[in-house]
Amino acid sequence: MAPNALGRHVALIGFMGAGKTTVGEALAQRLGRRFVDVDREVERHALVSIETLFAQRGEAEFRSVEENAAVEALSSSEPAVIALGGGALGSGRVRSALREHAFAIHLEVEPDEAWRRVGGERPLAKDEQRFRALHGERLPVYEQAADGRARDLDGATLAAAGVHVQLGSLEYLGSLVPGDGSVELVADARVAGIYGMEAQLALGERHRAGHEVPAGEEAKSVAVAERLWRDLRLDRQGTVVALGGGCTTDVAGFAAAGYLRGVDWAAVPTTLVGQVDAAIGGKTGVDLPEGKNLVGAFHWPVAVVVDPAVLETLPEVELHGGMSEVVKMGLLAGEPFWELPLPELVRRCGAFKAAVCLRDPHERGDRAILNLGHTFAHALEVGGGYESVSHGRAVALGLLAALRLSGLDTSIVEEVLRPEPVRVDRERAWAALARDKKSLAGVPRLVLLDAPGRARTGVELPDAEVRQALDALIAG
Repeated sequence: MAPNALGRHVALIGFMGAGKTTVGEALAQRLGRRFVDVDREVERHALVSIETLFAQRGEAEFRSVEENAAVEALSSSEPAVIALGGGALGSGRVRSALREHAFAIHLEVEPDEAWRRVGGERPLAKDEQRFRALHGERLPVYEQAADGRARDLDGATLAAAGVHVQLGSLEYLGSLVPGDGSVELVADARVAGIYGMEAQLALGERHRAGHEVPAGEEAKSVAVAERLWRDLRLDRQGTVVALGGGCTTDVAGFAAAGYLRGVDWAAVPTTLVGQVDAAIGGKTGVDLPEGKNLVGAFHWPVAVVVDPAVLETLPEVELHGGMSEVVKMGLLAGEPFWELPLPELVRRCGAFKAAVCLRDPHERGDRAILNLGHTFAHALEVGGGYESVSHGRAVALGLLAALRLSGLDTSIVEEVLRPEPVRVDRERAWAALARDKKSLAGVPRLVLLDAPGRARTGVELPDAEVRQALDALIAG
């Protein structure tokens, strides 16, 4: 089974009335891919409607045309979003092409809802009893072929990125981490004390060893990564599972990227920052004294298991800090994610980030928008020696600076995040800003907004203007 849709088609499979065309068109737009509806391709090839094809030539002829159209779409080289007909998986050729070329998402629908949507309107939806029986016959085929499952657009987006969001999912961690090789767990002491045993029990016999890393930004060092490399005993079939916040997933993912030239890893984020941002998209890395995240790798996890229930044990100060990333996502999407209940907030933010990262998995274009506010934030963290300024507080200030430079209203950031200037070394912060990994020839390149939902990347402003914006974030 494929862990995600990187470099592969997204194929939506499922019964009639599941919404494969509706979701598929919207998903293709989100991912920047073309959309292929196999039913439409059948009509293009047959030169008649599916209804007419059934009536005049019979189901056998329809299946033959459908099989050829589906295999042709799945065999094309450019990754697309493809909606397959409800009965297309009856063909062995189609199932084989699906396994070879696509990440298959079962778009689930209950028979009552499916009948309400399409009953009486399609050739195989004329008789309700037969319709329900057909649903039962096909369901095991969909389940066997599926790499992921979803019921709506956000669910399909998350599934395509290998992200599983569900209350209580930590309990099922063993079934959600792909593969059958050994697993070694990485966590800081506090998280291991709260959730480590539950994770070990869920992983069962696959769990081989545990490794402790420091809490917070202290974990993101070359020394911690080296210690993990020396202590890991996995073979190439093994998996590193990172349980904790964004710093833990960053260093554990980086260690996995380097160990044996790359082993699988899975992220189980336990903080709001981790669940809405840090654990999604395959960015891993460590800090240097000269700057944050200056050493790292793109190494996508084989799974991201997000259980919003674990946020109940998160200290209020960390929950508030995580809201900075939520506000960032909302400003980029042009939607007030921060107003949603916590589980839905996590899901919506995760789906937004997953879509951006699937469009641009190695940050060569659109993904740079996710750095909104972070150029200033990272500079403040470096200026404080990674000790005096938390990531959430730094991002809140960075968003404030980005909105000011964009000439936009700052009230959302001020009301939701309540940022206050921090005491850091001004010159060290300025030097870090100039050395930020997004800078070009020492010139900071910023992400600004024309309006909520409309970001601009690579913006260069006069040094004096950028320095003034940074100084306004620093107390004293």
